[in-house]
Formats: sequence, C-alpha cells, structure tokens
Amino acid sequence: MARFVCKAGGRVRTGRELRVLSVYEGFFSGGARIVHSDIVLGLTEGGQRHQVLSLYGEVHREATRQRMADDTCYRALTAAGVGVTSLGRTFFGTGVSADFTGGELAETARSMAGADVILSLKEQPLALLNQAGLPRRPVVVCLHRSDPENQGRALDDLKAAIADGTVAACVCCAESTRDAYRAAGIPAELLHVIPNGVDLYRFRPDAARRLAVRTELGIDPAAPVVVFAARYDAMKNVQLLLSAAREWLDRVPDGQVLMCGAGMTPGNPGLTADIATAFAGAPDLADRGVRPLGVRRDMEMLYAASDVVALTSSWGEAAPLCLIEGMMCGAVPVATDVGDSAAIVAGHGLVVPPDPEAIAAAWSDAVAARAELAPALSASRERFSRTRMIASYAALLDRVAAGTTRPALPDPF
Repeated sequence: MARFVCKAGGRVRTGRELRVLSVYEGFFSGGARIVHSDIVLGLTEGGQRHQVLSLYGEVHREATRQRMADDTCYRALTAAGVGVTSLGRTFFGTGVSADFTGGELAETARSMAGADVILSLKEQPLALLNQAGLPRRPVVVCLHRSDPENQGRALDDLKAAIADGTVAACVCCAESTRDAYRAAGIPAELLHVIPNGVDLYRFRPDAARRLAVRTELGIDPAAPVVVFAARYDAMKNVQLLLSAAREWLDRVPDGQVLMCGAGMTPGNPGLTADIATAFAGAPDLADRGVRPLGVRRDMEMLYAASDVVALTSSWGEAAPLCLIEGMMCGAVPVATDVGDSAAIVAGHGLVVPPDPEAIAAAWSDAVAARAELAPALSASRERFSRTRMIASYAALLDRVAAGTTRPALPDPF
C-alpha cells in the first residue's frame, strides 16, 4: 500500500499506491456527493488510486431528471482521471433494492477486487456491498446525516455490515452525526468525526464575482440578497423559507431571494404551488423578489453575490455544506438549529427558531451586521479547510488499509 514521508516540504510516495473504490448510490445534486467527490479528487492528487462505482446511471428526484454524464461531480472526477462506472440502473425514488442481477454482482466484484479499501458514500450502497460472494474488503462508511432512523432500510444494512465484520470505520461529517448513530446502536469505536471542508481559494469573498452575478441577474449592487441553496425536499422546509421570504420582501422593497438546487425551478409544480401558497394575496412580491435558479455550477459566484445564506431545514442535516461555502464567500449564515448548524454558525451568524417572522428579522439583522462579522468569518477560514479534511481522510484510510482499525478480512476467492 502507499506510504508517505515528508521530504523537502513535499511528499515522496514509496511502495504500491493505495487503491480505493468509492460506491455511490447515484450522481445527483446534493452536498454529500459534492463533499465526497472533492475528497476523492484530493486523495487522488495526494497519490492514492481511486475508482467510483455508481448504482444508478440516471436519477429522477426533486422533480428533476439527473443523468450521471451531466453531473458536475462526475465531470470533475473523470476530468481528473478517476474512473467512474455505473450498474446502469435508473432511480425513480423508490429506494435501493436488494435484488441485484448476476451481471450487476459480477461488475461489482470486478470493481471491488481491484481495491484495497471501499468507501461507501452514505449507508445506502451497503444493500449492494452486503451481498454474499463479493470480495472481502474493509469498508469505510461515510455518514452525512443526523437522522439514521429516517433512512429506510439503510440503518439495518449498516448494522448487518458491522456484524459481518466488513465495516472498519464510519466517518461522520459532524458531531451530531456521531451522536445520532451512536444512539442508534452503532459502536462508538467505529465512529470518527472528520468535519466538512471546502476549497478556500474557490470559496472566498470576491467583489468582481459579486458584481458579475448581480449584473447577470439584474440586481442592484446595493440590494440585500439572500441565497437558499437546497434541493426540493421536505427536510429542507421550503415552505418555511418561502413564508419567511414573504415577510422579508414585504419589509425590504429591494430585497432578493435566490433559490438554487435541484427542483428549484418554475418547472417544478410543487415549488410553484408552494410559492403560490406562501404569497397568496401578494403574488407581486414573489414576482419581484423570488428567483428560482435551479442547479448552478457556479455556487461560489452566487454566494459571493449574496449577503445572507439561509438554512431552514427541519431535520436530517449534519454539517450543511451551503452554510460553510456561503460563509467562506462572505455571506452571513442564518440557520435553524439542526445538526451541527448552531456550532458552525456560532460567532459568524444567527441561529433562528422555525418561525417566518423571526427568520425574516434575522435576515435583516444579518445584512446590517455583514461588515461587522466579516473579520470573524475571515479568521475562521482555516477551520473549514479542504486540505485539513482530505489529510484526515488520508490518515484514516492508511490506518484501515494497514489493519490498525479492525482486523484485515480474508478474501474468499
């Protein structure tokens, strides 16, 4: 396996490269996939050899058809030379089935046989990895939520994989994740916290980006802007966000609310109905101030153009990527108290109750305090570093491959 030593300020690799296979449920818009794909890219840059296997080649969810080949993460991985294959399934929102064909299992076995360690992006792929007859490899499960009980059969699959001895470690992206899974019965010694990090060069305050996006969208340079980056999902509590937007836009004539993510488009009938309900009797406010922009590939631009990054989720969040990315671009975070959100926001923004009036007031307070909070946001950048995150993953994978976390598993073939 790979061994690294420091020399002349760099790293010299000796021995065979560590080979890692990541298994994704599918490629679709979401923070966990963005973080995991960035980790794979960073570990590849550091000398490991990575491959990705996706259960689904096409996903229909959040009122959006999302093809693997069109996905930003897929394109970034393949451009970096990471091999990405798929079992070719199409997902229609019914959950991962445990009924796999012989051909699918053979493809999975070939991919696993070429790896020293398996990374499972969340616990859903364990429905596949738990199948009998596959090569025995230590599995590291990457957990990105704080509600294991709301993941269908996935928690049972995780417990089965642990009982079988295949799970060497679980990476939790937040303290709330570790607490929730420990409470759900996952052994504490398997749970390792590695907080999410972002590329600090990409996500930074930038006056030119701010002006460019506002010019593109026809927004006055001085207008207060709130950005909401989320997929259209019940846990994100879009209705609460829109109710707060009505309160805020009624008070702030030049305010703008940008909505980004899968399903955040006028073509989504669910979102259209939610907007109509929230702005009943005042559709002009929505027409003037609500901008559904859909999936954007330039979120660093949108965040830099905004004054506030909003989170209104009700459950499930662990370490919301939107808060970290937005903060690093200079937007003040205003979030409900879910997962690690309060810890992330502490000293940098505001935590709010799930009340539209309170949220609207907090948005205005955050806009007013943006300049005052800028030094604290700047001083916290290293805490949210991608470099720190990737180094922590690399160290854990080295330990797993060396068998120092749990005993190495024999290959039955």
